[in-house]
Amino acid sequence: MQIKAIELREIRLPLVHFFETSFGRTYERRILLARVHDQDDATGWGECTAGEGPFYCEEWTESAWAVTKEFLAPLLVGQRFDEPADVFALMRRVRGNRMAKAALETACWDLAAKKTGVPLWQMLGGTRREIACGVSIGIQETPDTLLDKIESELAAGYQRIKIKIKPGWDAAIVERVRARFPDIQLMVDANSAYTLADAPLFQSLDRFDLLMIEQPLAYDDMYDHAALQRQVYTPVCLDESIRSSEAARKAFELGACRIINVKLGRVGGHAEAQRVEQTTRERGVPVWCGGMLESGIGRAHNIAMSTLAGFTLPGDVSASARYWAEDIIEPPVTVTPHGTIIVPDAPGIGFAVNEARVDALTVRRENFTAT
Repeated sequence: MQIKAIELREIRLPLVHFFETSFGRTYERRILLARVHDQDDATGWGECTAGEGPFYCEEWTESAWAVTKEFLAPLLVGQRFDEPADVFALMRRVRGNRMAKAALETACWDLAAKKTGVPLWQMLGGTRREIACGVSIGIQETPDTLLDKIESELAAGYQRIKIKIKPGWDAAIVERVRARFPDIQLMVDANSAYTLADAPLFQSLDRFDLLMIEQPLAYDDMYDHAALQRQVYTPVCLDESIRSSEAARKAFELGACRIINVKLGRVGGHAEAQRVEQTTRERGVPVWCGGMLESGIGRAHNIAMSTLAGFTLPGDVSASARYWAEDIIEPPVTVTPHGTIIVPDAPGIGFAVNEARVDALTVRRENFTAT
């Protein structure tokens, strides 16, 4: 296939309810969408998962827009590729910027699957028709509000509950949650808010039978995470630290974690996500799909990725209605009463993009064509 044109958009999508982590609160998502066109005018959609500021990682909405406009789109437009797994290499001259690259790479996977007439999950080598869903609950105004939200999500069928923690909102909160819900699959996510000096805090969490502690220490660290894992019974899960399959291998060999969270944007797209999944599966390390407050396009790509064999734990892939009054795909993503998503059978990502809604939400747009 040859990439004839690339369309880059920014949309503004307000959340149903603010989402708070140790980084701060998000009320509205600024989301970059990429649409690629081939020589036959077939198209594929991808989404950049960078946040509104450089807090989760160094990438953010403005940096992703600039690097895509100035470098990535000009590098890619007009290029030919035999397989979508080849696309990431076409952008190798630009270092880093994996979230921006992933938007274009995943769009090419959607395009290729549509051209082949198969669902994206099948093209990726997925093995399951139904994926298990967990839910991520941000920091709340009060502990009682958090407990009520957990009750509501469990009633909706979600199989695993993740709560965000930060200094001052950690052990006492976990104790209250576990006292109210003694038998649920429960995990905590620190988003790099602590240091190794806080090891006693994490040792105190061992008594709550948590599924995992996600990224407790620095976003670019493995060494201290390995030291922490030796001191706690609860599995440490790495998120921000894992940007490639090589990073996953090194983390496992160091003993820095027992579980890995895979995010398409963080690793640069589907091809690298496949490699991370293979690397971890061969070593018996479970993985799961993390979320970045994606719109339906990013959510659809997450569903496809989550069908790979190594994704054995419920991921943060939940219903559209948890985040958006109206999503940008049709039909919206829904979760069954027993906490699963049925994987779509339509070619590509399996959902139709509501282009009229995307147009209405668009605040800027750039087009790139082959000369």
